[in-house]
Amino acid sequence: MSRTMPRIAPLDQPYPPEIRAQFDRIMRGAPPLVLFRVMAGHTRAWDKFRAGGLLDPGPLSLRQREIVIDRTCALNTCEYEWGVHVAIFAGPAGLTEEEVRATVQGGAASSCWSPAEQALIAAVDALHTSATFSDEEFAALSGHYDEAQILEIMLLCGFYRTVSYLANGLRLPLEEKAARFPR
Repeated sequence: MSRTMPRIAPLDQPYPPEIRAQFDRIMRGAPPLVLFRVMAGHTRAWDKFRAGGLLDPGPLSLRQREIVIDRTCALNTCEYEWGVHVAIFAGPAGLTEEEVRATVQGGAASSCWSPAEQALIAAVDALHTSATFSDEEFAALSGHYDEAQILEIMLLCGFYRTVSYLANGLRLPLEEKAARFPR
């Protein structure tokens, strides 16, 4: 499987002014990701994609949000998006190398996680595996997170599963400065 050319061609420069402004807002001066350039070439898909974004300040901490995103992408074998998030957010979120590795190779019982983070990982795993929670899983999650946070967790898992489908299905090449899955 070639990862050098996406299955749908990304936009090339010069970008239309409206798209350029959107890229600048999202990327804060960095070059736009290949995923964004592919999506932006299709107005309806780009609009829907941006509307579903959950990178604004929400009810979860940056650390909690990134654990959910990294674990979701890892479970979906989406090295593209996992690598982008690890490269940009792992440091600011305070994730150690051991924790980053555990998002791919560990589980909810990994000793690097706090009890609340173990419940978070277990919830992501449950949603990935069965698209729901058992009563016990929901009770464990509710012991650490309020309703708004639980909804955010579920939304993040769903959105980043979709992002994983896009990145994997389009065979996006890995971003140059993104992290790589631990071997």
